[in-house]
Amino acid sequence: QVQLVESGGGLVQPGGSLRLSCVASGMTFSINTRAWYRQAPGKERELVASITRGGTTNYADSVKGRFTISGDNAKNTVFLQMNSLEAEDTAVYYCKVHSWMGDQDYWGQGTQVTVSS
Repeated sequence: QVQLVESGGGLVQPGGSLRLSCVASGMTFSINTRAWYRQAPGKERELVASITRGGTTNYADSVKGRFTISGDNAKNTVFLQMNSLEAEDTAVYYCKVHSWMGDQDYWGQGTQVTVSS
């Protein structure tokens, strides 16, 4: 089992920045991929960015050049630095990790990000 706790969401003006954090606990040695997803009202949950244990990253086209995902394997933490935020970035952001043990995904509880003037 892996438990995830997210933090860092909030209200920010367009053009502003936020940094999300997700700390994992439990069987963290089994995590091979960490990712951030988001879900806006009335829309499906979508992948924002992912990072492998080896550091390979992947981004949704809509956030390339504005968001940066990074990980600290020693601290079992994954970050999402979000710059130049737009109203369209408003959503609940979820941390997800994939464990090779049982080939399972684990999700955090979500953190609200609201971009508004």
